[in-house]
Amino acid sequence: MTDFIDQLFAILQDRKANPTPGSYTASLLADEDEIVKKIGEEAIEVILAAKGQGNQRIIEESADLVYHLLVLLVSQDLTWDEVRHELAQRHK
Repeated sequence: MTDFIDQLFAILQDRKANPTPGSYTASLLADEDEIVKKIGEEAIEVILAAKGQGNQRIIEESADLVYHLLVLLVSQDLTWDEVRHELAQRHK
């Protein structure tokens, strides 16, 4: 079974190659400033969730943060595998 992040990453790459008018993802991919703004917002929301909003809220905000991070990687023509490789290298 393919990891869901791999599936999501493939969907995001397809959205970049085949933008759909009105698509939230396509609008993000067209505006790098908006991507980095959303990453900042979501990171702050994760922090706020961790300060007393409960585990479910932390999960929800973490999912938002990961999604926007993946959008950034796609926008920069980077891959999820490159991030995985970097994490593995740091673990050595």
